[in-house]
Amino acid sequence: MGDIMKKSIVLFIMSTLFAAMLLFATPVSTDAQAYYRKKVYRNGRVTWVRVRKPSYYRRHRNRINMAIGTGAGAVVGGLIGGRKGALIGAGSGLAGSALYTYKLNPKKRKYRKVRRY
Repeated sequence: MGDIMKKSIVLFIMSTLFAAMLLFATPVSTDAQAYYRKKVYRNGRVTWVRVRKPSYYRRHRNRINMAIGTGAGAVVGGLIGGRKGALIGAGSGLAGSALYTYKLNPKKRKYRKVRRY
């Protein structure tokens, strides 16, 4: 009877902590989901337009590409050469993904010409 009581108390405490965590994890407002972009009209008038937040990949593209390249290099190196091969493969995967991310396929920024009369 003692073990069942201890397990039920631990289960109750854990479920209470989980429920309290859910209360703090939910967003309070939707302002965190949107950005405001400045829009300038031809006559000089300025308004702020609400736009959607970019996707997770668009915001963290460089980090994600580097992590995928490093992980893939480590897996291939580990299959070929064990622990030391995994380290060498991770280094070469990091170098290859950095070359791809920053030199071969860099982010394309959109620059718009604003005319003011």
